[in-house]
Amino acid sequence: MASQAEQMAASISMASFAKATDLKKRLWFTLGALIVFRLLSFVPLPGIDPRALNVLFQSTQGSVLDFFNTFSGGGLERMSLIALGVMPYITASIVVQLATSMSPSLAALKKEGESGRKKINQYTRYGTVFLCAIQGYFIAVGLESWGAAQGASAVIDPGMMFRITTVVTLVGGTMFLMWLGEQITSRGIGNGVSLIIMAGIVAQMPRALAQVFEGGRTGTLSPIIIMAVLALALGLIFFICFMEMAQRRVLIQYPKRQTARGGMQAERSHLPLKINTSGVIPPIFASSLLLMPLTIAQFAGNRVEGESQWGDLLITITTALQHGAPLYMFLYGAGIAFFCFFYTAVVFNPEETADNLKRYGGFIPGIRPGKRTEEYLDYVLTRITVIGAAYLVLICLIPEYLIARAGIPFYLGGTSLLIVVNVTIDTVTQIQSHLIAHQYGDLIKKAKLKGGRPR
Repeated sequence: MASQAEQMAASISMASFAKATDLKKRLWFTLGALIVFRLLSFVPLPGIDPRALNVLFQSTQGSVLDFFNTFSGGGLERMSLIALGVMPYITASIVVQLATSMSPSLAALKKEGESGRKKINQYTRYGTVFLCAIQGYFIAVGLESWGAAQGASAVIDPGMMFRITTVVTLVGGTMFLMWLGEQITSRGIGNGVSLIIMAGIVAQMPRALAQVFEGGRTGTLSPIIIMAVLALALGLIFFICFMEMAQRRVLIQYPKRQTARGGMQAERSHLPLKINTSGVIPPIFASSLLLMPLTIAQFAGNRVEGESQWGDLLITITTALQHGAPLYMFLYGAGIAFFCFFYTAVVFNPEETADNLKRYGGFIPGIRPGKRTEEYLDYVLTRITVIGAAYLVLICLIPEYLIARAGIPFYLGGTSLLIVVNVTIDTVTQIQSHLIAHQYGDLIKKAKLKGGRPR
């Protein structure tokens, strides 16, 4: 039987949406912030020749830069102020979370509450600035030598001043996106950084589809392959929706309590454990960790000489880690599986859940409260996380493999679809929660008005 909240969610209509003024303000704020993000992706770095840069970028199609360009919403292709996107911030978050799980001092800091969380966020920001500075410098050095062999340079006036300007601008752009994501989370509808990533991916979708249909028009792609790609995308969307809504419900029972009629009734509820508890975080984390060294290697490889030992090493790294390469597929899949287990352990603590159940008198039928409940929850969570990790690896790697083998110029594979669908589901859930809260608020106001009338 559906709960009262589920019945109220089912009764939500456009009329209730029109009355929720606070929700409309949050939606407009989120939309405005995403528009600002898109506008910034068209503002180039100082000292860049956009025409020469476009020619050079077209000559590197099929490399890792295309994948990075998808996540930045085309900002890397235009070498905009936000060319690095939010990937340095995500990478810094990974490092800080790993350090928190391994360092006792940081783990104690995390348990201090709001003050500890602020300090950890401050460390994350420092790490973001450091990573942006490193990536920005290598990008500036690579841009100066990019296309020198062809006689075309994307930099108008190379030199130390251009490098300093590029580093400062890219650091400022990423920090602004990080701040914008935090504003969307607090003043918008939540999931600020994820919405920024999704907006960049969605902005690239029309162009990617146009490339596929252009290949069909010119004859480079057969209509059967195009239909197969579209069918695969639709199938992945339905499969992702199914898996994201899948749950393992653990039965929780509470002691018998006396009812209003004098009888005894035992209360029962369920502890929902999602099959994919970590959500979209593992593919984003794995992508960011792979993209950071690959971007540095890609741009640094334009600076070194091909005959040198350092140049040969960079060329070998970039070749071995191209999309569809065995080493890239292995590292990407291993990273997704690792972060799936790691992030699940971060967001769900079986010991804390078992203690809360014991404190409120709840127990799992057939399992003793306390340590045995903790072990049971850990056992169930590990089993469903294996399924969730296999699902994420399957979704992210199979399209990459097929696209690399079929030679389709469509770089919105399983990872991009997973991010778009997952963030869309979370956003709809957030909107639904705001509407339910608004309806509850109206019911409380009506109850107070009725109770306050004189008899």
